[in-house]
This record gives sequence, C-alpha cells and structure tokens, in this order.
Amino acid sequence: MSAYRLKYTQTLPISLDKAWDFFSNPGNLCRITPEWLCFDIKHQDSNEMYPGMIIQYVIKAVAGIPMRWVTEITHVNKPVYFVDEQRMGPYRFWHHQHMFKETGQGTEMTDLVHYSLYLGFLSQPVHYFLVKPRLEKIFFFRRNVLNQIFG
Repeated sequence: MSAYRLKYTQTLPISLDKAWDFFSNPGNLCRITPEWLCFDIKHQDSNEMYPGMIIQYVIKAVAGIPMRWVTEITHVNKPVYFVDEQRMGPYRFWHHQHMFKETGQGTEMTDLVHYSLYLGFLSQPVHYFLVKPRLEKIFFFRRNVLNQIFG
C-alpha cells in the first residue's frame, strides 16, 4: 500500500478566531469546494466541531458517479487544529490535519493530508494521472475562493 502526502499553506488576512470559526464549520466546505465535485453534506449533528463528530457527504469524485463519504472529526484543539479521518469513502486511508497559526500577516492555515488508494498495483498510475491532479485542482480552487472571501 502506497501512502501519499499533500501539504498546502496559505496565509489569510484574518484573525485566528475568525479563521477557526470559518474552517471548523462543516457548512463552509461547500463554499470552498469546486461545483464539479458536487459536495453535498447529508448529515452533521452540529455546526460546532467536536471530537467524535460524524459528517456524511455525497460527492461526485469520478465520472459524475455519486459516492458516499463519511468522516469523523478525531481531534480538536480550538483554535489551533482539527483532524478529520475518513471512515467510509473513496480512499483506503484519509487523514487530514487542519492547522492554524497566528502570524504578523494574519492566520497561516496549513492542510496536511495523508492518504492511500484501494487499487493495489494500479494505485500509483491512478494516483499520478487522476487522483493527485484532481486534489491539486481542489486545493487550488480553495486557495482562490479563500482569497476572494477574505481578501
């Protein structure tokens, strides 16, 4: 099983508390995700994030085919970081750390994602040609939208 890693850092001209309030609210995921992914939250029991929180989505990750994705918020240290882990979905393993640090320019936000695929020996070519480029597009879209939202 190959494991992959993506890391994205962006500084936003907002306070640490404002960054936390925005990113820890699952309802804002739709605002920062491309429409072609058709990210649709089906269930969340709170707008306030807590360890053990389960969030259920439907996405269209490949060829417009709807796919269920269930994540659990496993760690929360307000306003410094939170972690979501996939419990069911398109990845064999998905561990996404969201980290926030106040700087002189605002808040530095870092996404660190570790993941692997189900496809055995096919995972490396599928990752290289399909998965990694799509994840990069999602995070590029997110970067642009966040710049529009927060300036």
